[in-house]
Amino acid sequence: MSGPLLRADHLTRRFGSFVAVDDVSFAVAAGEVVGLLGANGAGKTTVLRMLLGLLEPTDGLADLLGGPPDRSARARLGYVPQSLGLYGELTAWENAEFSAQAYGGAAVPLTGPLADQADHLVSDIGLGLQRQLAFHVALQHRPDVLVLDEPTSGVEPLARARLWDIVRAQADHGVGILVTTHYMQEARQCDRLLLMSRGRLVASGSEADIVAGTRVVEIIASSWTAVFAALSSASLPVSLAGRTVRVVDADPHRIEAILDKAGISAELRSVSPTIEERMTALAREAAPSS
Repeated sequence: MSGPLLRADHLTRRFGSFVAVDDVSFAVAAGEVVGLLGANGAGKTTVLRMLLGLLEPTDGLADLLGGPPDRSARARLGYVPQSLGLYGELTAWENAEFSAQAYGGAAVPLTGPLADQADHLVSDIGLGLQRQLAFHVALQHRPDVLVLDEPTSGVEPLARARLWDIVRAQADHGVGILVTTHYMQEARQCDRLLLMSRGRLVASGSEADIVAGTRVVEIIASSWTAVFAALSSASLPVSLAGRTVRVVDADPHRIEAILDKAGISAELRSVSPTIEERMTALAREAAPSS
């Protein structure tokens, strides 16, 4: 295909009066890894379900491989849901065979540590191997598009890195990939990022593009606990990086006044924000005023 492999065109989904996804548009091209980020409840999974044809949009269009996400288009799709989509009462090999037959092909032999677990029930193998199996099942029919919903959640760092090697290898072979993740180290491996908040797409581009416009004040003091307590009591959005206190989008003069009143001597400096801190700022902006 010359156009995008996956496209959301003004997607909106309402559940009664609740708007879960509000006018979201983006596209994923061949060989591109696009990260869809956002806090829990931001609407990420709802967007994925509409793109996969599992949920009807209230408004807008979901486009998969140049047309609607119907059965023929989904035959060229690989999907790893948060739940992994595996059957715990079947063995690892039976899961592979079942999926292959559903796509009208033959199962690809399990390799490495998975081969040693081929005859074990999925419910009896560890989460890391279950996720490896979910990737194997999603890829064995050689899809053109890969959709991954929190694919490495709960997996230790080395196993996550190995799964991301698979993701990047698929992109190198021209597969278009859309992935949701809570791990910012993984987000940085994406070619492009999309940030959702309260059902809306609020930023896109590189990490630098997304955090632009957010400022963070870092406070260095002999007692970080005293600083944290004083600023938290003033309802400022406080976080910790090690033992250093950071505050998102707050007036440095206000911070100084709060610390002076508490009798705390500290050094303040402006630093670059993280994507998580940008999410915090957006959540505060979107929160209804009391």
